[in-house]
Amino acid sequence: MAELKVKINNLELKNPVMTASGTFGYGIEFADFIPLDGLGGIIVKGTTLRPREGNDYPRMAETASGMLNCVGLQNKGVDYFCEHIYPQIKDIDTNMIVNVSGSSPDDYAECASRIDALDRIPAIELNISCPNVHDGGMAFGVTCAGAASVVRAVRRRYSKTLIVKLSPNVTDVADIARACEAEGADSVSLINTLMGMSIDIERRCSRLSIGTGGLSGPAVKPVAVRMVWQVARAVGIPVIGLGGIMTAADAIEFIMAGATAVQIGTANFIDPTVTIKVRDGIDSWLDAHGCRSVAEIIGAACH
Repeated sequence: MAELKVKINNLELKNPVMTASGTFGYGIEFADFIPLDGLGGIIVKGTTLRPREGNDYPRMAETASGMLNCVGLQNKGVDYFCEHIYPQIKDIDTNMIVNVSGSSPDDYAECASRIDALDRIPAIELNISCPNVHDGGMAFGVTCAGAASVVRAVRRRYSKTLIVKLSPNVTDVADIARACEAEGADSVSLINTLMGMSIDIERRCSRLSIGTGGLSGPAVKPVAVRMVWQVARAVGIPVIGLGGIMTAADAIEFIMAGATAVQIGTANFIDPTVTIKVRDGIDSWLDAHGCRSVAEIIGAACH
């Protein structure tokens, strides 16, 4: 067997396969399907400082080779997470990572600070695709200044591994990644969902309650691979790739584009065992191609 261990800053992963936030619950929901300790990491659903109800239904719609969602970060808030969810997941033998969202840099920083106090949570992932309530609703992640403001605020109050999840809905994703790195991000993950829309032509309205939503699934993979390739060449910190990964071959594409690790999202809705299948498929591919370690193929794609 090839060596599958990789490192994200000081965070050691047993293998490069992680789960994407919002597609795997808190991990425990999948315990009947796979051995959770067989994953490199589990990124739990988005957590905010205060409880959020999320958007009205309908908030999911199937599209060709993908799906749209506008769930709206429904969760019971960070205090509920610390008191009720953390005790249930802290002993899972893998890296349990919390996805953090907010509406201002101070919100992000306060939420991150409360999670920092939890011994068995070694990292957080910042979702900077959230709307900035002080800037007309523009997402933090679409400008270098906005992204930097969140990372700077969080870095001051969070001491562990800090991953920043980048939006693809930008002009130059490499510039955003560099801004995050400059403010102390330990890693960047990409891509978050692409903005999309689907219209019901009989009802003459959007299939989603708020009109638009985030597109995920196989349809976004070529865009995601391209952006991972661009960012991996632009920063010196590890890159985590995601967007449409359905198979081990898909994951290997991201790794060859420069990703140290990958996240699997929408595929979990189709096959709850897909993460383990991808992990084993990467291992088999490495063996078949005479590779002793997954590190040998990180960034191996021709430029």
